[in-house]
Amino acid sequence: MLDFLAENNLCGQAILRIVSCGNAIIAELLRLSEFIPAVFRLKERTDQQKYGDIIFDFSYFKGPELWESKLEAKPDLQDLDEEFRENNIEIVTRFYLAFQSVHKYIVDLNRYLDDLNEGVYIQQTLETVLLNEDGKQLLCEALYLYGVMLLVIDQKIEGEVRERMLVSYYRYSAARSSADSNMDDICKLLRSTGYSSQPGAKRPPNYPESYFQRVPINESFISMVIGRLRSDDIYNQVSAYPLPEHRSTALANQAAMLYVILYFEPSILHNHQAKMREIVDKYFPDNWVISIYMGITVNLADAWEPYKAAKTALNNTLDLSNIREQASRYATVSERVHAQVQQFLKEGYLREEMVLDNIPRLLNCLRDCNVSIRWLMLHTADSACDPNNKRLRQIKDQILTDSRYNPKILFQLLLDTAQFEFILKEMFKQMLSEKQTKWEYYKKEGSERMTELADVFSGVKPLTRVEKNENLQAWFREISKQIMSLNYDDSTAAGRKTVQLIQALEEVQEFHQLESNLQICQFLADTRKFLHQMIRTINIKEEVLITMQIVGDLSFAWQLIDSFTSIMQESIRVNPSMVTKLRATFLKLASALDLPLLRINQANSPDLLSVSQYYSGELVSYVRKVLQIIPESMFTSLLKIIKLQTHDINEVPTRLDKDKLRDYAQLGPRYEVAKLTHAISIFTEGILMMKTTLVGIIKVDPKQLLEDGIRKELVKRVAFALHRGLIFNPRAKPSELMPKLKELGATMDGFHRSFEYIQDYVSIYGLKIWQEEVSRIINYNVEQECNNFLRTKIQDWQSMYQSTHIPIPKFTPVDESITFIGRLCREILRITDPKMTCHIDQLNTWYDTKTHQEVTSSRLFSEIQTTLGTFGLNGLDRLLCFMIVKELQNFLSMFQKIILKDRTVQDTLKTLMNAVSPLKSIVANSNKIYFSAIAKTQKIWTTYLEAIMKVGQMQILRQQIANELNYSCRFDSKHLAAALENLNKALLADIEAHYRDPSLPYPREDNTLLYEITAYLEAAGIHNPLNKIYITTKRLPYFPIVNFLFLIAQLPKLEYNKNLGMVCRKHADPVDWPPLVLGLLTLLKQFHSRYTEQFLALIGQFIRSTVEQCTSQKIPEMPAHVVGALLFLEDYVRYTKLPRRVAEAHVPNFIFDEFRTVL
Repeated sequence: MLDFLAENNLCGQAILRIVSCGNAIIAELLRLSEFIPAVFRLKERTDQQKYGDIIFDFSYFKGPELWESKLEAKPDLQDLDEEFRENNIEIVTRFYLAFQSVHKYIVDLNRYLDDLNEGVYIQQTLETVLLNEDGKQLLCEALYLYGVMLLVIDQKIEGEVRERMLVSYYRYSAARSSADSNMDDICKLLRSTGYSSQPGAKRPPNYPESYFQRVPINESFISMVIGRLRSDDIYNQVSAYPLPEHRSTALANQAAMLYVILYFEPSILHNHQAKMREIVDKYFPDNWVISIYMGITVNLADAWEPYKAAKTALNNTLDLSNIREQASRYATVSERVHAQVQQFLKEGYLREEMVLDNIPRLLNCLRDCNVSIRWLMLHTADSACDPNNKRLRQIKDQILTDSRYNPKILFQLLLDTAQFEFILKEMFKQMLSEKQTKWEYYKKEGSERMTELADVFSGVKPLTRVEKNENLQAWFREISKQIMSLNYDDSTAAGRKTVQLIQALEEVQEFHQLESNLQICQFLADTRKFLHQMIRTINIKEEVLITMQIVGDLSFAWQLIDSFTSIMQESIRVNPSMVTKLRATFLKLASALDLPLLRINQANSPDLLSVSQYYSGELVSYVRKVLQIIPESMFTSLLKIIKLQTHDINEVPTRLDKDKLRDYAQLGPRYEVAKLTHAISIFTEGILMMKTTLVGIIKVDPKQLLEDGIRKELVKRVAFALHRGLIFNPRAKPSELMPKLKELGATMDGFHRSFEYIQDYVSIYGLKIWQEEVSRIINYNVEQECNNFLRTKIQDWQSMYQSTHIPIPKFTPVDESITFIGRLCREILRITDPKMTCHIDQLNTWYDTKTHQEVTSSRLFSEIQTTLGTFGLNGLDRLLCFMIVKELQNFLSMFQKIILKDRTVQDTLKTLMNAVSPLKSIVANSNKIYFSAIAKTQKIWTTYLEAIMKVGQMQILRQQIANELNYSCRFDSKHLAAALENLNKALLADIEAHYRDPSLPYPREDNTLLYEITAYLEAAGIHNPLNKIYITTKRLPYFPIVNFLFLIAQLPKLEYNKNLGMVCRKHADPVDWPPLVLGLLTLLKQFHSRYTEQFLALIGQFIRSTVEQCTSQKIPEMPAHVVGALLFLEDYVRYTKLPRRVAEAHVPNFIFDEFRTVL
C-alpha cells in the first residue's frame, strides 16, 4: 500500500495540511494575543467615557439600526468613530482573519471526514486511516489542535474583547455586504463563554464542553479517536522509556491529547467509571498536572472537579499516601541522579571509550533526570495551583514538604542535565560523522599488523629471532585478508565476524606458545584492540540521538521556566561564567520548537518560516530577559563610578607642587573605581563566553546581546531621567524651567561621561550607542506627543522608533501632555505668553509686562541644546509645527463662526468695502468710516487677537530654535552646514531654472530628494519658519479686509517707544507687537498671495487717507495709528525679507521719509 504521507497520497496530504494549518493558527493566536489594543478591554475610566458609545459587544446585533442611528445623531461621536476606525481597522482585521481561520479549520476537518465516509479517497475509510500509524497520529492531532485553539482563544483573548472586536470588524469592513461571508458562524463559535483567566474567577457551568460543541463534529470519529488514544501507544514512545515507572512520562503527549479530546465527549467524564479508571490507571497513576501545548499547564484535580466519573477515578492518584510516595520517590531519585550527573560532568570523565562502553547507563541517568525534573517542575508550579482552592493548596504543600523542594537545587539539576545532554549529543554527533572513517582506519591498522606478523614468520626479516613457520605465516595472511573483507554496510555480519576474529587471535596466542615473544604479543594485543574499537564504532547508532531527543523534551516548561528567571539572574550576578551552562538550557528549551513545527515541515507549508520565527523570537526574548541582569549590574556599578568621578575624585591640574601630590593621588577612591571597572569587565567576559548560538532559527550573537542589553538599560534610565527631570509646577514663581534644565543637563552629562569611560572595558562604541538611543527616545516621545494632533495615530508597533528588544518605556502622563517633550513645550509657551510678557526683538528676550523683569531669553534654547541635544530642539520644533497647525485650524473654524455666520458683521464689512474701493483712491472722511467699522465689529477682536498672538508666539520660538540649531551646526559640524547650504542653493537654482524653461530637469513625483533634504535643513536650522505653509486653505470672503480692520483696531492699544519700538499702552489690555506682526504674517502666508496684496493695499490706502485728512485739517503731527501702520509695513518687509518696493507701491516715498524724522 502507498505510504500515507507520500506526495501523491491525496488522503494523507489532505489531513497533513489540516494539521499543519492548525499548528500555524495556534502560533498566530498566541502572537496576536500580545497586541490586543487596550481600548477594547474598556478597563480604564477614561476609555469607558470616551469610547463606550462606539465599542459594542454582541448586544449590538439585536438592533444594529438603533445603535447606528444613535451614532448618527451626534456628529462628535461619528467623528470619533471614524478616527477609531482609521486607527484600529488594520489590527482588528488581523484578529478577524485569525478567528475566521479557526472556523475554517473545523469546517475543513468536517469536510475531510465527510469525504472519507463518502469514499472520495479510493480504498480509504475512517477505519483504514486509523489503522495506519501516521493516519491515526494525524487524525488524533487534528481534533486535539482544534480543542487547543478554542482553549487558547479563551485563555488569551477574553470573551468580551472578542465580541467587541468582531462587532467593530463587522461595522468597519465591507464583509457584512458580501454574501459568502461566514460572519454569523464565526460569531456563534467565538461568542463569549463567560470564562475568565483571572485568578480566583469562577468557572462557568458546562465549560468547556458546551463551547467545544458549538460546531458539531462526527460522533463516531470522536469515539474512535478516544478509543485509539486509550489503547495504543500511537507515537511508539514507550520504546524510549523501557522502565515501567517512566510510563506516564512516555505517554505524556498522548495524555494531553486525551485530556483535550475528552471534552468533545463529556459523557465519558461524567458517567463512564470503567473507562475513566482505565484512562487514569494508564496515563495518570502518578501525575495530575499536565502540559497540554507549548507549556500551557492544567491541574486535573481542579479541571475534573465537576465530572463525577473522572473525579472518582482520579481519587486514587490524589490519595495522600500516593502523593507522599511519589513526592519522596522523586526527591530520592533526583538526589541520586544529581550526584551521578555531577560526577559525569567532571573534566575529562566523559571520554569516547567510556561513553561507548556505557551508553545504557548514561541514557538511564538522563531518563531519570528528565523525568524527575518534569514531575517536580509541573507539580510544584504556581500556575497549576489556584491559591483560593483549599484542596489544591493542601496537595501542593504536601508535595513541597515530602519532596524537600528547593527551587535552586531543582534549577541546578536542570542546568547540569542540560549541560550533560549537550555534551553527550555533541560527542555523539561527532562520533557519527567520523564513524566510517574511524572504522576503516581501525580495519586498515589491524590488517597491516597481521600482514607484518606473517612477514615475521617468513624467516626472511632480520633481527626478529623468530623461526620460520609457514603454517603460521599462511594463517596470519588469511586473518589479514579476513579483516580486510569486513564490510561496513553489513554491520551485523561484520560484528559477528569481528568477535570470531578476536577469539581466534586469543587462541593462537595460547596454542602456539607465542607469549614468550613480547613483540608478537604486543602485535596481537594491538590488533585485538583495533577489532574491539571496530565493534564499538559499529555500535554507534543514530537511535541513541533520537532517544536523547525524545527524553530531553522540555516543551512542558515553555512557560514554567519563567518562574526560575530570578534564580538564573542571581546566579549570573554571583558568577557571570554561569552563562555557558545556561546556553545548554536555552538550547534544550529550543527543542520544544520541534513539536509545533514537525507537521508544518512535513506538509512543506509556507507557514514554516513565520511560525518558527514566532517561537524562536519568544525564546530569544526570554534569553534576553535573563541576560539583562548583566547590563543591569553593569549600570549599578556605573552609577557608583559616576558618583566617584564627579564628587570624590579631583581633576589633576597641569602643574602641581610635589608636596600636594599625595592629596591628588586619592588612592582610596581610585582603587574603588578600578574595582568597579574590573567587575564590569568580568560581566562582559561572562556573556561573551556564550558563543554564537542558533536558537530555533534565530542566530544569537552574544556580543550583539550584550550591546542590546546595554542599550535597553541605557534607554530605561535615560527615559526615566527625562520623565522625572521635566515635570513643572505651573504655579512656581519664577518658573522652574531653567533650574530643572540645568539639573537634567548635569544628569545627562554624568551618563554620557561614564558611558564614554566604560566603552573600552566593554568593547562597544559608546558615543554611537549614546547618540542613537538618546535620539530614539526623544523622537519617540515627540511622535507620541504629536499623536495628540493626528487623526490617524502612530501605534507603538508601527513606530520606527519603538523596538521590541530595546523598548522605550512609557510613563503615565502627569498633566495634559503625554510626554516630557510636551511638558517642556507647554512650559515654554506658558512663561512666554504674550498676555503676560513683552518680547523685545533686538535682544531676543522676554520681559514681564508688569515687573519689567527678564523672564527668559535665547539662552533657554542653548540650555535645551546642551541638555537634550539637537534631537531635543528639533523635536520641540516639530511639536510647535503641529501646535501652529492646530491653532490655524481652530482660527479657520472661528472665522467661519464669528464672521461668516454673523449678518451684522457681514453688513459692516460690505459697507466698508464699498466705501474704500477702488483701493488706489483716497477715502474721504476716512477717520469716521474706519472707526465706525471698528466700533461695530468690536466684539470679535478679543478671540481673534488671542489666536493671532498664539501663532505669532510659536513662530518666534521656532525662529529662536532655528537660530540655535544653525549656530551649533556651523560650530560643531561646519562641513555639514556648508554642504547643506550649497546643496539647498543648487536645488533651488535648478527648480527656478525649470520654471523658467520647463525642458530643464526637475525632481520627479517618486523622488524623495526634496522631502529628505528638508529634514536635514530643518535639523540644521537652515530654514525660515515664516515661509512655511502649515495648512491648505480655501477662498475666504472678506479675508483681507477683516485682517486690515483687526490690525487698525489694535493700533490704539500700542504706543511707539524710541528704545523699544511698539509697546503696550495699558497692562489691562495686553498686546505684544512681535507676536502680532508674525501671527498676521503667518496667517496671510497660508492664503493666495493676492489676499496679501489687497491687505497691504488697504493699509496703504489707510495711511494715505489719514495723512491727507491731517494735511487738510492742518494738523502738523503724524497720528499715532499711522506711525503704527507704517511700522507694521516696515516690519513686514523686514521679516519676509522682501524688497522695500513692495511697501512703497502702496505708500509714497515722502511719507516714509517724514515718518523717519518722527522716529
